[in-house]
Amino acid sequence: MPKRFVVTASEFGDLPRLPEGSGGFELAEALTAAARRLHDTDTPHSTLDTAVRLAVRFMPGAEYAGISVIERGSRPYTSQRRPLAWTDEVVRAVESRHGGREPHPHWDHLWSQPVTRMEDSEADGGGALSAAGLRSALALRLRADRRRLTVLTAYASKPRAFGEDATRIGRLFTAHVGIALDSATVREQLTEAMRTRDLIGQATGILMERQNIDAASAFESLVKASQRENVKLRDLARRIVDTHGTTAGRGVNER
Repeated sequence: MPKRFVVTASEFGDLPRLPEGSGGFELAEALTAAARRLHDTDTPHSTLDTAVRLAVRFMPGAEYAGISVIERGSRPYTSQRRPLAWTDEVVRAVESRHGGREPHPHWDHLWSQPVTRMEDSEADGGGALSAAGLRSALALRLRADRRRLTVLTAYASKPRAFGEDATRIGRLFTAHVGIALDSATVREQLTEAMRTRDLIGQATGILMERQNIDAASAFESLVKASQRENVKLRDLARRIVDTHGTTAGRGVNER
């Protein structure tokens, strides 16, 4: 399970809450502040964690929020749902329960539309939600491809908590979340690529020294060993570096 990045409510104490009917300037100012907080995060996980807490702060009617990945099932209404971030344990429990064992068609509508609302879980058949004391839900699509959705869902303990204002603000907010999430993902990938490059460079240097070969030959040996052992080049390089070239270096030299 990925490391949890906890963002306390006090960290958002300087940000305004948006009531129903917030005007254009007030909304723009609040979303700008939220966007800054989202882009200040370091990793996709911290972006998601910040997003769910900001959702409760900004979306009118929201008391709780969660972000999940939904993977399309082979039959209608059999999607698998996996929570990624949540404001409260009740959200994690509910979103974990909606994972194929107790599917709900409301979430499956997100494959074809960007938003769906549950007005009253007791009337709409949302058993897990009503059992947890959650009566309303507003689900907004963050990312989508043919097999997978990333969804932000806001919850409330009273029925019909989310009106048109909440939906409008939610869609604007999720657009900012999506951009911040893409940026954090790219930063993480670039960081990992730099680490991998440095690691492979270190492993190549170790092999050059121990086998008295040039850089091209050392790298070729590393690639061949990776293919022969069916091990990722990065993992083999890490093994060589971690053992200072002793055990793994001999393995690379074996033909």
